[in-house]
Amino acid sequence: MTVARAQGKVGRLAHRTPLLRGLPPEVGVLSAIAFCVALGFGIVAPAIPVFARAFGVSAFLAGAVVSAFAMMRLISSPGAGAAINRIGERRVLAAGLAIVAVSSLAAGFSQSYVQLIVMRGLGGVGSSMFTVSAMALLLRTVGPDLRGRATGAYQAGFLFGGVTGPALGGAVVGISIRAPFFVYAGTLAAATAVCWFYLKDPPPREDGDPAGQPPSTQAVQPLPLRTALRDRAYWAALATNLGNGFSIFGLRSALVPLFVVEGMRRGPSLTGVGFLVAAAVQAVLLLPAGRWADERGRRPAMILGSAASVAGMVLLAAGTGLWTFFAAMAVFGVAGAFLGPAPTAVVGDITHGRPGGTVVAVYQMVSDFGAIIGPLAAGLVLDAAGFGAAFAVGAVIVGLGLVAAVAMPETLGRRDSGSPASDSGTMAQ
Repeated sequence: MTVARAQGKVGRLAHRTPLLRGLPPEVGVLSAIAFCVALGFGIVAPAIPVFARAFGVSAFLAGAVVSAFAMMRLISSPGAGAAINRIGERRVLAAGLAIVAVSSLAAGFSQSYVQLIVMRGLGGVGSSMFTVSAMALLLRTVGPDLRGRATGAYQAGFLFGGVTGPALGGAVVGISIRAPFFVYAGTLAAATAVCWFYLKDPPPREDGDPAGQPPSTQAVQPLPLRTALRDRAYWAALATNLGNGFSIFGLRSALVPLFVVEGMRRGPSLTGVGFLVAAAVQAVLLLPAGRWADERGRRPAMILGSAASVAGMVLLAAGTGLWTFFAAMAVFGVAGAFLGPAPTAVVGDITHGRPGGTVVAVYQMVSDFGAIIGPLAAGLVLDAAGFGAAFAVGAVIVGLGLVAAVAMPETLGRRDSGSPASDSGTMAQ
């Protein structure tokens, strides 16, 4: 099957899917890849520390297997961005998926703790290649008027896969503690095949090039990182993504399970219900949030999402009531829906349709960095001052992103990304 025929089938499917209607077929392909990756990761993630403990190591060393994956993602992201600028998003995406697939298969056959942690670290390298290249490809594929919706659809693939994976994980672990790694390798192999056969490299065209014209034969130069760093909107996107990683992916994921058991004196099953509430609200709002960012602007969407995130942290810090907890988790769902599409669309507006591997890599790195230090900082504050203070720290970090979003210039409709708003303020009136 040729790429054109395959994309034609995906395009017809997307036309019948409300989340993908009106979007290029590549968005549907990338969303399917995201679902495959998240599905497999949701199955394998709970089994990783248990499998590590089977080698007779301490709880600290078992947790280090998880940290090794995250740390290698962080430190290899700049290299992934540079590779994208050099050989293109599609090749880096396929290579990254294949690396994670092979390393996961090898991890399942590990005969020692050292083999396991090495394979998971190698998987972190492949994960950074996949994450950065998929986002860079998505931002180059769609025009500025669709970036919010496209990002929302892509993240919906992650969300649905992330919810489905843990639900299936228990059954898979029941077969064997090694089985989740093999299933994860299988879902990644499927994602690699989808990438290779259903995607193509985007044409070398920038935002604003005439529609319907044949692609330019002259390569479009990647946007230098130093140009993006002169733009206040890019700094706002970095600040909100840092807060998202620190408070939502890091602090909330680490503290909420402890808060439910130790602070609320409830059973651990309530944690799953709370996270399900957040995921359900986020799923319902992803499409409207993406459309909001495309129609009303990135800045108001980022302000709303950051404010919701601050409110969620404040609610958790305020008390231990059951309905307060559920309200906080629902508000976090609102925050996730708006803080997914809008800051990412800002990065796309700044790269202006040009290759932006390094620019996207740095954007991803700040979230990974926040996710790594968030649980550590939260644990220190929790030990010293309790749950209220720990959640208050999360509110402060997210609040920095809110301040940056309020101060940023709007990027939707910007005519020339080569003149950062901080220098020239070039905007569409």
